[in-house]
Amino acid sequence: MSTNTNSLSEVTRPAQYLGFSLAGETYAIELLRIREIIEHVPITRVPGMPSAVLGVINLRGRVVPVVDLAVKMGLEPRPITRWTCFVIVEAVMDGERTTLGLLADSVSEVIDLGPDDVEPPPAFGTRTPVDYLRGMGRQEQRFILLLDLDRMLSAEELLGLVGNAASGGA
Repeated sequence: MSTNTNSLSEVTRPAQYLGFSLAGETYAIELLRIREIIEHVPITRVPGMPSAVLGVINLRGRVVPVVDLAVKMGLEPRPITRWTCFVIVEAVMDGERTTLGLLADSVSEVIDLGPDDVEPPPAFGTRTPVDYLRGMGRQEQRFILLLDLDRMLSAEELLGLVGNAASGGA
């Protein structure tokens, strides 16, 4: 008996993404990559971190580096508002799961996108570097920029973030 029925249903069923706002644009990350969303808490600055890394937060006793995706994409830092939050994601680095916080201006919704709703990223015309995009999600009359966390937060960069956070806090 074949067990390939799951792979067929995965191809035809919609993927879910978490939509969030950054500097006036709507972005989304695959829901499966997100652990939780927490309100903005104080960030401890760590010397020697890249400019896109704001520092670290204490998440139930764990040190979690916080990345400002807008700064990572070359945009201006934004003011903290009552809607500002951290999207806590898991990335795989050298086969191990690493927890990171991503600063978002606000979180909007869970978005269901089918295979026909996703277009390849444009070669130009977005403020986001094309290498950071998985594609463009089409929802009604608007497009949502689908981020590729693995490219945006490469293994080399994650090693630098974790190494700096560990050595900077000692």
